[in-house]
Amino acid sequence: MVERRTAAIFATLVAAYFLLAAPAYVGPSALGEYSAIVVMPVILSLYLFDRLGVPGLLENDGLCGWGWCGPTAFGLVFLALFWLGVAWLAAWGLARLLARRQR
Repeated sequence: MVERRTAAIFATLVAAYFLLAAPAYVGPSALGEYSAIVVMPVILSLYLFDRLGVPGLLENDGLCGWGWCGPTAFGLVFLALFWLGVAWLAAWGLARLLARRQR
C-alpha cells in the first residue's frame, strides 16, 4: 500500500488542497470567498462527527448557547487525521487505477 506513486499522488493532493485553501486565510479577501468552498466542508464535518456521537470534538461538549462551539485540540487532530486518511485512500485508489491502465 505504501508505494512511491501513492506517496507522490498523496503529496500532490495535499499540496493542491493547501494551495486552494490558502486564500481563505492569507490571501486577498476577494479570493477568500471562493476558497471557503474548499475549507468549509472540512471544518463543518467536525460538527457532523459530533452529531454522530464522537465525544470530545467541541468545547463545552457542544453546549455553547447561541453560538457555534469551537473545536478542541483533540477535534482538530481528529479532523486532520480523518481527512489525511481520506486523501491517502484517494491517492492509493488513483495509483492502483493508473497501474492498471499501464498494463
